[in-house]
Amino acid sequence: MDKYVGLDGHSQTCTFAVMARSGKRLTSKVVETSERALVEAVRSIPGELHLCLEEGTQSAWLHEILSAHVAEIVVAVPEESRGPKDDLRDAWARADDLRTGRIRTRVYKAPKQLAGLRSAASAFRLGTRDVVRAKNRLKAVLRSRGILADTGVYDPSVRNKWLKQLPHGHRQLGEWLGRELDQLVPLREEAEQWLLKESRSHPIIRKLTTGPGMGPIRTTQLVAIVGTPHRFRTSRQFWSYCGLAIVRRSSSDWVRNKRGEWVRAEVHQTRGLTRKRHPVLKSIFKGAATTVIAQLPEDPLHAHYQRMLKSGIKPNLAKLTLARRIAAIELSMWKREEVYDPKRHPVVTDQE
Repeated sequence: MDKYVGLDGHSQTCTFAVMARSGKRLTSKVVETSERALVEAVRSIPGELHLCLEEGTQSAWLHEILSAHVAEIVVAVPEESRGPKDDLRDAWARADDLRTGRIRTRVYKAPKQLAGLRSAASAFRLGTRDVVRAKNRLKAVLRSRGILADTGVYDPSVRNKWLKQLPHGHRQLGEWLGRELDQLVPLREEAEQWLLKESRSHPIIRKLTTGPGMGPIRTTQLVAIVGTPHRFRTSRQFWSYCGLAIVRRSSSDWVRNKRGEWVRAEVHQTRGLTRKRHPVLKSIFKGAATTVIAQLPEDPLHAHYQRMLKSGIKPNLAKLTLARRIAAIELSMWKREEVYDPKRHPVVTDQE
């Protein structure tokens, strides 16, 4: 007998709610947040279990330890709700959403073999973000006193010539931010080496690196985030996930023509790119497009970009088309497990 289980997890306790296929509420329980207690609680529920939990800090861990004990496990992003809220209500709601098929956003959880790669990618992103923040803060202190410093302020050997121009009350802050930056840069470099080391365990990364504008860092982050290309049936689905899909809105779609017949209106208004996306993937493919434009004049995609500019397309839209093309190429290479060959991925002239 199929049973639908909703799980609301927290740091100390987890709440289970069990529902029958008919929607009848069978039982609920609160257990300690530990692997042993959670596994025992799931095993104590008879029948074929379909479990749903919310995306959160512990969702990856819960998915990992419970997936082997249920027929189906879904990590969902629930719709925003109003009114009373507590752990049991949330658990019942997750069970009912799974039973009735109301889940609109399901979150992919990568398999265990990608854990090391994903951890290294997270460390690299955090390290890069922290270094950029430290640099911006250091320069902001100088700008606040009317001092326009160049990139030499990041070098500890020449930084003092800039810090000496600061008044005494601000100089100490600048020195402190400089020391913070000096500590973060080696950590960021260590994370980069860790990321490259983990990438050697995944042969597909070496093949994807041959793609246009895709270096080892970008490719490794791509594999760590996506996990498997078979999540996406078409390149358009992949574009949407990466934030490269265009959002269109229309109203009053049907109008009368001169003969009085109802025809579809020609005007479709666009609302920019989708905001429901993975920002790192968007940065990866737009960065790859920038590399092709600036550094790869011999690549066919560079010639395609120049043709788009000559035809009157704005540079930002042409760059977007290039990023979408690179994303489609990488997805195709990944599915076929092949290296980049321009003949296998011809450049199309019409807008996709």
